[in-house]
Amino acid sequence: MSELFSTLPLRDIEVPNRLAVSPMCQYSCEPDGLATEWHRVHLGSRAVGGAGIVMTEATAVEPRGRITPADLGIWSDEHAAALEPITEFVREQGGVPAIQLAHAGHKASKTRPWEGNVPIRPEEDDEAWEVLSPSPAGYPPFDGDDPSIRKATHEDIEGVIDAYRTAAERSLSAGFEIAEVHAAHGYLLHEFLSPATNRREDEYGGSFENRTRLVREVTAAVREVWPDDKPVFVRISGTDWLDARPSWDVEQSVQLARELEELGVDLVDVSSGGLHPDQNPPGGPNFQVPLAEQIREETEVAVGAVGGITEPEQADAIVRNGRADLVLVGREFLRDPYFGLRAADELADEPESWPIQYRRAVE
Repeated sequence: MSELFSTLPLRDIEVPNRLAVSPMCQYSCEPDGLATEWHRVHLGSRAVGGAGIVMTEATAVEPRGRITPADLGIWSDEHAAALEPITEFVREQGGVPAIQLAHAGHKASKTRPWEGNVPIRPEEDDEAWEVLSPSPAGYPPFDGDDPSIRKATHEDIEGVIDAYRTAAERSLSAGFEIAEVHAAHGYLLHEFLSPATNRREDEYGGSFENRTRLVREVTAAVREVWPDDKPVFVRISGTDWLDARPSWDVEQSVQLARELEELGVDLVDVSSGGLHPDQNPPGGPNFQVPLAEQIREETEVAVGAVGGITEPEQADAIVRNGRADLVLVGREFLRDPYFGLRAADELADEPESWPIQYRRAVE
């Protein structure tokens, strides 16, 4: 038996293996953030494909938290109802349905990537909206970006915290077993974390304690309404890859991970970058795994590793060598929805892990 296909206990949930579908935006909602048949097939295929955890794309907790008008959302009961058939199907396949709760911050109100990923300005398009950031326009990387950016007020911040809380409640009603708070990739919570983008002078800016306050408050709000027997994850960028200036780095990530564990977080999902156009990541296979490994070595919280993971033996080695507790795979699951089944076949030689409808292919 490979380590990748050992179970992962998280509170009262036993994840059947250590392989998860990483959140991957589909930009395919029509209209108003509602899940469609595309999402059902996309996520359902990966559940059939053997992933232990199947996580949605970044799911906006309020309309202004979307990256594009076509993003998935969960700010109403209608959104929860549209997601319920997906969670039911994932469970039927033996997987654990998870949702990533997100707010895009200053990266919101854009066109879809294949439409240029350019700002949609309110004065030019009625689909646009005003977006939030910790600092006003004029601070990198906001300078010259979008005139609809404005600095979040305390009222805005309270609204964001409440939006995460109610989104978690709706996620629970939709049948999700794991809730993940998205605090990475230059979106709103990451913008507050990093001194490269947070220039506030109030209790949400300046010191490490202040810059991490919003992430801690959002996480506490989600944990408050999420049942004690179900896990909460937080995704962070382990570093901004901005070594030449004050920024977010792995040492701060270690400190934050310790505090998140105290708030009841069960796993820290460690990605990186996404905040600033001057970032300089190394790239290549496993390039983000050392960030997860350091957090795992210096804290007691479980960690997930992502980035450039494409082969079954590679994923298995990450778990077997104690570098991470969970492996989240993104692009390889896009190329091969049945990556989990292929990995089980190569590593564990267990054809019974394949759906009975497909078993003739491996027996």
